[in-house]
Amino acid sequence: MKIRLAENFRAAFYAPFYASQALGLYAREGLEVEFMTSAAPGDAVGGLLDGTIDLTWGGPMRVMRAHDTDANSPFVCFGEVVARDPFYLVGRRDLAGFRLTDLADLRFATVSEVPTPWMCLQHDLRLAGMDPAAIGRVADRSMADNLAGLRAGALDVVQLFEPFVAQALQGGSGKIVYAASGRGPCVYTSFIAMRATVAGKPDACAAVVRATASMQQWLAAQGGKERKQRDVLVDVGEVSRVIAVSIFHR
Repeated sequence: MKIRLAENFRAAFYAPFYASQALGLYAREGLEVEFMTSAAPGDAVGGLLDGTIDLTWGGPMRVMRAHDTDANSPFVCFGEVVARDPFYLVGRRDLAGFRLTDLADLRFATVSEVPTPWMCLQHDLRLAGMDPAAIGRVADRSMADNLAGLRAGALDVVQLFEPFVAQALQGGSGKIVYAASGRGPCVYTSFIAMRATVAGKPDACAAVVRATASMQQWLAAQGGKERKQRDVLVDVGEVSRVIAVSIFHR
């Protein structure tokens, strides 16, 4: 069974997809997976529409938004892979006693590359009794730019994912003040496909889910065996492979 699988974008929290390939788990399920890259976050969805790919991955929120816009949207999602929000708020090292409500008085920048992190954080803010609209924020810069702003002292708190978090911690320019994973379980990332693809290739779609489950079982069995974990990690940016393992555990 052949499947053309396109990554959403390169990120440490997508390691289960890469590890399933590196460990031969897709092949064990009888799948011949062609991995394809995307030029920018979300671009792979266009590949689903024009038939150049069979599957990609991303937030179910992307599919829900598509169905909100068009009740006949052809997109479906299946197979939970990332089960918690992997984004962080990183603040100045001298920022003490941080609470989400402090954002109203701080120079704050959110992720611009994808919509889900800010949408989820808005929920947390509302639970904390704050109207997200009352927060002045930088919303049009990349995470790399925002990390640079934190290092330069132009920002107080920035919303990031790995490896930018590790870069801030290693460089001594910031500390984690809030982990969105603390919100609890949520279906943050799944496979995304066209409804016709799932109907036409049900065995292949079931096989990628089984391979992912096998990868999760393998990871749970590794415990502290960091060498084996490093062996299946892909390049996630300007961090060493030792740091990459710490990212994976975090």
